Amino acid sequence: MLEIETQNKGTWTAYGAHQLARDIELPELDGWSWDIPGAGPGAEFFGDVTGLRVLDVGSGLGRHAARMASLGAKVTAVDSSPTQHRRAVARYPDTPDLRLACADAVAHLRDADPYDLIYSVSGVPFTDPRRLLPALANGLRPGGRFVFSALHTNSHGIGPSACVVARPEVLRLPGTKQEHLVHMWVLAPQLWEGLLVEHGLTLESVTAMDAVQPDSAVSYRLYAARRPKRVPSRPRISEPPPSNRHSGSA
Repeated sequence: MLEIETQNKGTWTAYGAHQLARDIELPELDGWSWDIPGAGPGAEFFGDVTGLRVLDVGSGLGRHAARMASLGAKVTAVDSSPTQHRRAVARYPDTPDLRLACADAVAHLRDADPYDLIYSVSGVPFTDPRRLLPALANGLRPGGRFVFSALHTNSHGIGPSACVVARPEVLRLPGTKQEHLVHMWVLAPQLWEGLLVEHGLTLESVTAMDAVQPDSAVSYRLYAARRPKRVPSRPRISEPPPSNRHSGSA
């Protein structure tokens, strides 16, 4: 795990401890939320998930994972923060078809059986994509989908980066004015597509999700990618050309 990822884990651990101390009961999800209220598609975006092996990356409190399990999927929810994991375990101690794991997503993916669907609600940008995406692509079965939301423009109107580097963003503790620093890979869509393709995934769609408040500049993007069912064969170049071929002008 990179140093800035370790720092991010520490910040989310502080966030989880703050929420545990507040002891506020958030409602269950009736539908689906992509971290930007009133924007983006609902759970129907996933299609029928009945019986699918599903992984939630950066699952936090676990509400999305619990919602996914209620739709018939067999869900594993992974979060590296021990306090976020504690919150989830306290809230969902025995939910059917939901397994909660406190682990680094990359380490989990290396050891787990392949998943049919992997999704993340705004959790992917906190991990270096060059570390996460190889493990994630290998952790998907052929034909499996990867769906994730990612910050595109922050509250100050700063748009995505033009290169694959993390940048500082602010995480405010709920109910306070206290702010913590995190580092995020806030990338332009073409960069996300290039990274996905580099690691063997095909980008199927990008959906813009803008804040519904007219005075808010916040914008996210929802990416849907797939691992091809088979890798296209490459041309064989070691064989000599057929003897009946000849050069000539047309």
